[in-house]
Amino acid sequence: MTSTAHSRRASLTAAAAALLAGAFAVPSQAAESQAAPLAEPRAEQSKVLVFSKTAGFRHDSIPDGIAAVRQLGAEHGFGVDATEDAAAFTPKKLAQYDAVVFLSTTGDVLNEGQQRAFEKYIGDGGGYVGVHAAADTEYDWKWYGGLAGAYFESHPAIQPATTKIEDRGHPATAHLGESWNRTDEWYNYRSNPRKKAHVLAALDEGSYTGGTMGGDHPLAWCQEYAGGRAFYTGAGHTKESYADPAFRQHLLGGIQYATGAVRADCRPETGYTPLYDGHGLDGWKQAGPGSFEESPDGTLTTRGGMGLLWYAAREFGSYSLKLDWKMASAGGDDNSGVFVGFPASDDPWSAVEKGYEIQIDASDVEEKTTGAVYGFQSADLDARDAALNQPGEWNTYEIRVEGERLRVFLNGALVNNFTNADPARSLKDGYVGLQNHGEGDEVAFRNVRVRELR
Repeated sequence: MTSTAHSRRASLTAAAAALLAGAFAVPSQAAESQAAPLAEPRAEQSKVLVFSKTAGFRHDSIPDGIAAVRQLGAEHGFGVDATEDAAAFTPKKLAQYDAVVFLSTTGDVLNEGQQRAFEKYIGDGGGYVGVHAAADTEYDWKWYGGLAGAYFESHPAIQPATTKIEDRGHPATAHLGESWNRTDEWYNYRSNPRKKAHVLAALDEGSYTGGTMGGDHPLAWCQEYAGGRAFYTGAGHTKESYADPAFRQHLLGGIQYATGAVRADCRPETGYTPLYDGHGLDGWKQAGPGSFEESPDGTLTTRGGMGLLWYAAREFGSYSLKLDWKMASAGGDDNSGVFVGFPASDDPWSAVEKGYEIQIDASDVEEKTTGAVYGFQSADLDARDAALNQPGEWNTYEIRVEGERLRVFLNGALVNNFTNADPARSLKDGYVGLQNHGEGDEVAFRNVRVRELR
């Protein structure tokens, strides 16, 4: 990509007393004056190309899809061009776009030179959005098959079905509940993309007839691929899809991810066990004042007090802890954190004195802001700012603990790599918990899950 297109897209040891004074405290005006900046807004409007050439079956919903993307662009601040001319696939022409939407393309739509140009475009950081029959495209181009994630195999008749939402932090699925009921043409795929892509939603084959993927039937997924970002959804066959607000938001979120407007963790994810999945707080205990409010959509939100909601059912040693979070107040400057490696206690200060906090805070000093190991080590601020979504948008943390090493990934990007050297603390075993910081701080959490590491 050209530089124009890209533009759119010390460990500090502290005494326990200092931690006690600050870990649950609201930042002072002095601290706010030293705030680490949030990710800068994009100076230029993003731009996408909708490509809808067909060399096989042609969907009559293509005009509706183009119109929907144009309207989404007008509403959300990105430009849209549409074409069926493969001559648009040259390095110079592609460089003006942040993402290319393959809207129900079919068959062989690009020649070898155009294919090489698109490969270079993705390699230079471009984005791809595949909609429905984009999986019925370019069967002899192996690189494209990897980008799309899977090739079409067959489909039954159009009918209602239930989709299970697996990731409610990604912008394409964050607006949905645990399941999504709709009518569409449901593709079966020649392979399962789960091992190489991050599955966002999967079909419940028991809810309709004609599914052939053995009960694990991904429908929508995302991945980082060959230097760029890729999103695919199998929905979008019918004209009615493009008038459906839920589907339009699904499509918008995929475009926002592909353009880089919203970040997400799209690494493959398997083997995690839910600690909180929206169905009650079994195994969890509240230490100290305040609380967490459960909402019907499976979200936990901090309410008042300065306490800690911790998972008391068991300790963890070597593990990967993942969770989705967002700053949820109207002002967007909220404070919370994730504690790890602390002993069982009904006193939240025990976690401060003997564990480690991975901070969530928009405006504090470097070692006490989002991505920091609170009071000990700042995040890599350049990496953090590049990965962080704005207040009100969901983010995903992976907190990976192996021995005394603690790594923090924000939306899939490594932002902190910390090693404990304090003999009074240990990361090798302990509990995990979520902080409710105090009145006026409102942070929401979803989908807390853990995978033990060997």
